[in-house]
Amino acid sequence: MEFLSFVGVVSALVIIYLFLGVKIVPQAENWVIERLGKYHRTLGAGINFIVPFIDQRRSKFSTQEQIIDVPRQAVITKDNVSIQIDAVVFIRINDAKQATYEIQDLKIAIAQLAQTTLRAEIGRMELDETLSSRADLNAVLLIALDAASSTWGAKVTRVEVADISVPQAVQTAMELQMEAERRRRATETEAEGDKNALIMQAEGERQQAFKQAEAVERMADAHKYEKEQLAMGEQRAMEVINEAMAVNQNAAGFLLAKDRIAAFSKLAASDSANKVVVPIETSEMVGSLTALVSLLGQSNTPTK
Repeated sequence: MEFLSFVGVVSALVIIYLFLGVKIVPQAENWVIERLGKYHRTLGAGINFIVPFIDQRRSKFSTQEQIIDVPRQAVITKDNVSIQIDAVVFIRINDAKQATYEIQDLKIAIAQLAQTTLRAEIGRMELDETLSSRADLNAVLLIALDAASSTWGAKVTRVEVADISVPQAVQTAMELQMEAERRRRATETEAEGDKNALIMQAEGERQQAFKQAEAVERMADAHKYEKEQLAMGEQRAMEVINEAMAVNQNAAGFLLAKDRIAAFSKLAASDSANKVVVPIETSEMVGSLTALVSLLGQSNTPTK
């Protein structure tokens, strides 16, 4: 009976030991174990064994990426404008031992550090630069927080400025400034368009004048060429007539008769009522009589 009681007590102690000594750590968690108040080891995911009552769990951390919300705060820019700003920090625990013993509260420390870094950086920037350079501000915060948290066993993976709020009066002034800037750009664009239109019109007129001058020049060259060709043709015709007259004395009479026939044909074809057709023999006789009368008149004149 005593033996059975002893076995039962031993079995109970073994069960209690196994219950207290076997630790199953979930995936993506790290446990920090202390032995008699001193750091002993860090338990990873899976089944682990510790000494009950001697080993105690001091802390546990998730190895997943965690989010730290930086509270909204009022900061003053370089140009003395008070704005409200908040941010979000993403961290990952790399060393559970350092996160336990190097800092008392890791998340609060990173949030406070982010606030002070934001105030320092915003104080070196003007309002317009703060609103337009959010990516640069995120990069500066990331470098500063990552450098500080590296000794705390954490890695800052990303920092995002969530919201920047400006006073209503400043926002109204900015909207008026933007509206004036848009009107100025529209006026400049319209003036630039008018200037380009005038330039294009002047260029078109210049091209048109150039084309007209070129056409006149070409027309003058054509007239010149035509006259030169006509002169060369007449010169060649005269040379042919001279050559023909040198060979045959009747060539000149033939050409004269040909011209007379052509002139008489035009006169006969005319519809004028005042035309008088006189045969060539009559005109020659009249000419001869006129010459005879003139000769007789000169012979009868008495001498002094």
